[in-house]
Amino acid sequence: MTTPRIVLASTSRYRAELLRRLLDDFERIAPEVDEQPLPGEAPGARAVRLAAAKATAVSEKRRDAVVIGSDQVAALGGTILHKPGSRDNAHEQLRASSGNTVHFYTGLCVFDGRDGRLQTYSDETRVVFRALSDVEIRRYLARESPFDCAGSFKSEGAGIALFERIESADPTALIGLPLIALARLLREAGIPVP
Repeated sequence: MTTPRIVLASTSRYRAELLRRLLDDFERIAPEVDEQPLPGEAPGARAVRLAAAKATAVSEKRRDAVVIGSDQVAALGGTILHKPGSRDNAHEQLRASSGNTVHFYTGLCVFDGRDGRLQTYSDETRVVFRALSDVEIRRYLARESPFDCAGSFKSEGAGIALFERIESADPTALIGLPLIALARLLREAGIPVP
């Protein structure tokens, strides 16, 4: 039996960099899905639903492939933290996060187009921020410009200095693709993973 084509249903460079830790050869296709939340939908449920929607949408274009979908929703209390898009928005997000805990819900889906099997996984990572001064926030944003990252930081970069601690079963989930769970799901789909 030949190994099927692997497709990452994402244009995120962060997810692609993570997937390269496990696989050398995969294709990337942008999923076309409506990412609006459903009424009353919990952040974790939204992340899993969107991960599955992305994987199944891309599988329509690559029916013989194993498609990986992922989505992440960050929440501070009852507020969803989207990608800030600007320095001002990032500053406000980090000011609100200062001294608080932000929950990152990462949904993962592996859809096997060969047999229609859909596997999902959900990770919750808690990021406990230390108290941050406006000077520290400005200095961090000038250094890293994390305007395309939910929560306004890059934990794989200088953003790690903003935290008291990270509570997680899988540190890669915070970056957007939980590799421990993904390796298991890929093995279950018959994909050799070291």
